[in-house]
Amino acid sequence: MFSQVVKQDIQEITNAMLKSKKVRLLIQREDLNNPYCMGNKWWKLRFNLIEAVRQNHRTILTFGGAFSNHIAATASACNKLGLKSIGIIRGYFTDKLNSTLIKVKNEGMQLQFVDRETYRNKSNVDWKSIYGDCYLIPEGGTNELAVKSCEEMVSFKDFDIVCVPLGTGGTLSGVIRSLKPSQVAIGFSSLKGGEFLNDEVKKYVNTSNWSIQSDYHFGGYAKVSQELVTFMNEFKRDFSIQLEPVYTAKMLYGIFDMIENNNFPPNSTILAVHTGGLQGIEGMNQLLQSKEWKID
Repeated sequence: MFSQVVKQDIQEITNAMLKSKKVRLLIQREDLNNPYCMGNKWWKLRFNLIEAVRQNHRTILTFGGAFSNHIAATASACNKLGLKSIGIIRGYFTDKLNSTLIKVKNEGMQLQFVDRETYRNKSNVDWKSIYGDCYLIPEGGTNELAVKSCEEMVSFKDFDIVCVPLGTGGTLSGVIRSLKPSQVAIGFSSLKGGEFLNDEVKKYVNTSNWSIQSDYHFGGYAKVSQELVTFMNEFKRDFSIQLEPVYTAKMLYGIFDMIENNNFPPNSTILAVHTGGLQGIEGMNQLLQSKEWKID
């Protein structure tokens, strides 16, 4: 499953606005890279799971929210590799599991729900004393092994600017480390107040050819608006690409807005990395029912 780097699919999208601004926009379709462990999560888990097996660990323990792409990907990858998995889930107390948690439970993941205060202090908990000998992967999957793997994510090099959705900073950090000096990276934060992620990225990179864009979080992590849902549905209709609401839709909305407002030089080529995460759409649509919005 992790023995070979996946083939990358680059898709160009065009419309009248892009042509008028003389900007070329390409999408790297990481949503197509692996049906079981989609998108950037494949890359972030790859070296960690190889290392876990090398160390003879049979159990992976990790962390995430109730709709976490990382939790979903970890459960699926461990199931395929014959490893046990444990998910420490943040503040979700109900007898009815959402679609993500049903899926991961069916993949064999042991779920442990903890209150939000315990979750915030998870780094101070001796999880191995509770669950025995296990390989710990942090929330979101970001560590040095994940960043090293993400250095290989963008093998296509014919661009001026690469845009990456930003949650914990690991994917962006790896992509930055793979750039030529003339290229720049922009991370689009899905978090309200995501400026702190500058320090997270600086843990892994020592160059200055990158920035974080925090203007398109739409209220914060997993928050959406009717405007964003409409953008997603129109994007799918116009370009036959399904976006997801937590990361990729916010990034593409931001890219289009920045292009329209002349934030990119004419004749620029922008590569936007679609980091997958489509499994979360079903759960988001459940939350949106009360507002009568729907992601197509």
